[in-house]
Formats: sequence, C-alpha cells, structure tokens
Amino acid sequence: MVAALVAGALFTQQLLWTPITAINMQDIVANQFKMSGAVFAGTDKNGEPFKLRAKTARQGYDTPDIIFMDQVSGNISRKSAGKKITDDISARTGQYNRSARNITLRGDVRVNSSNGDKILTEELVIKL
Repeated sequence: MVAALVAGALFTQQLLWTPITAINMQDIVANQFKMSGAVFAGTDKNGEPFKLRAKTARQGYDTPDIIFMDQVSGNISRKSAGKKITDDISARTGQYNRSARNITLRGDVRVNSSNGDKILTEELVIKL
C-alpha cells in the first residue's frame, strides 16, 4: 500500500520541492565567517601590545584581511615622552585591517588615556 502511494506520487510528478530562490545566499556568504565574543590581540610596530574585544565579528568572503566588528572595546599601549600610556577605547563598530595594520573605529568612539586625556569622536583610525 505504501509503495503504491510513493509510486503514484512519482508517476504523477506531485513532489514538493523547496525552491532555491527561497534561500538567501547573500546572507549565508556574508555571515560565513562570523564570530561571537571575538578577541584580537597583538603588538604594534613598536612592540607595544593591543587587545580588542567585539560582541560580534565577521570577515567578508571577498575581503579576508578585514575583520568587521560590532560593539568594540579594548586597550592599546603606547609610549609618549618616555612614559607608557594605556588607551582604553570603545566604539559602536570597527574594522581591523590585518594587511594595512590599522584599526578604524566608528560611532561614539571614546578614548580614555591613563595620562588623563579623553577623546570623543565619530571616527578614529589607529595605525599599528
């Protein structure tokens, strides 16, 4: 009986198919390399450490050297007049370009330095 039902469906071509147009391939490709709670750490050209945290981070399929970050925070160390200064940073979004060795922060960018300096801006580029 079951075989007759299956055979009947095959012979009458009444099979149900999921149309390929229902799948959003752009969304799949855009989120193929997505991370939650991402942390990036390293040193700049002077050997000073940096550490960035992002609520979410992702790489574009066609731009593997750029990491797009959301809700970014972290700290960067630097030397000024022989003193070590630590900058605590935060921003809504950021881009970490590994090949160009820079970080571009955007949206409510805040920098609080250990020497008392404070910066509030919409965009900040940090060269590593």
